[in-house]
Amino acid sequence: MFKKLFGRGKKKKKEEEQEQEEIEFKEEKPEEEKNTEETQEGTGGVFSKFKTHDPDKVEIEEKEEEEEGFFSRLKNGLSKTRNSFASQVQNLFTGRSKIDDELYEDLEEILIQADVGVNTTMKLVDELREKAKDQGVKKPAELHDIFKEQLSDILSGGVDDVYDEHQLTILMVVGVNGAGKTTTIGKIAQRAKGNNQDVLLAAGDTFRAAAIEQLEEWSNRVGVDVISHQKGSDSAAVAYDAVQAAKSRDVDLLIVDTAGRLHTQDNLMKELKKVRRIVGRESDGARVEVLLILDATTGQNAISQAKTFNKDVKVDGIALTKLDGTAKGGVILAVKEELGIPIKLIGVGEGIKDLQDFEPETFIDALFD
Repeated sequence: MFKKLFGRGKKKKKEEEQEQEEIEFKEEKPEEEKNTEETQEGTGGVFSKFKTHDPDKVEIEEKEEEEEGFFSRLKNGLSKTRNSFASQVQNLFTGRSKIDDELYEDLEEILIQADVGVNTTMKLVDELREKAKDQGVKKPAELHDIFKEQLSDILSGGVDDVYDEHQLTILMVVGVNGAGKTTTIGKIAQRAKGNNQDVLLAAGDTFRAAAIEQLEEWSNRVGVDVISHQKGSDSAAVAYDAVQAAKSRDVDLLIVDTAGRLHTQDNLMKELKKVRRIVGRESDGARVEVLLILDATTGQNAISQAKTFNKDVKVDGIALTKLDGTAKGGVILAVKEELGIPIKLIGVGEGIKDLQDFEPETFIDALFD
């Protein structure tokens, strides 16, 4: 989501300004300097070695190092799931001598234990049977790549890649208490600001004690403003003021916190729907997204939460947190398959960089590497 939702608008503009300054500097460079440079280059002077410096190459190398760092973090964060779920799947396919009903039954058991869910498990196993038969697969080890392709098919797709870099984005963050909502907001704000975005926060959780203070602490840490009212005030009023402030200040991203609530609390869910209506009504063409924070350690209960939130406020994307704290990361498959809602972010640790864009292929590689 960071790559797609927040774009590169401000950064691109800044880079374009720097490039223009460099062009103007070169055009204005005195003839004397040009002659000196030509002499040094031709005679192999001390400055000639800088001619081999390729900024594009350096940028590519830095990007590769950054990607390796993110992959390493992802791999480490998924270690519990990899050591249980992924390892069992690999051992099943490599340790058997033939493909039979027992193999498929054992695979079902592994998937269910990993919180993949009964419906998703049955679909995966039935499809694997059919593909193995259609492709004439005889060796169990050959099923491994087919199975990984199945996982990729489930996790891919459904992400809206069309974003206007110069348009205000309003991100309304919802979820139950304890899922990591406030922390996720802080991490999103920090990464967006690091991408030269102007960010504003809204302390819409006026229900929980210390919720406003916690968000204000994040705003101070990140260095962004927060719109807040007193505890117990109308959260819809906070959202209204925040949207007006975001428009008047011409910010790039407004993140609206909401009261963490159980999906079974009808009165609080009605309040959440009211906040969503206010935000939509006052957005004036801004992009509005609802991001649901789900705790991966809650397993199948996360599915129930997502269904209720989606029914009431139409969830646009999911951030699945605390994947590093569970050996049952298969819930990510159940969430995507049963709900059809794009998974945009995953949390694989405590650090800022441990909140990552969800990339299905990279995720699967890290899981089975």
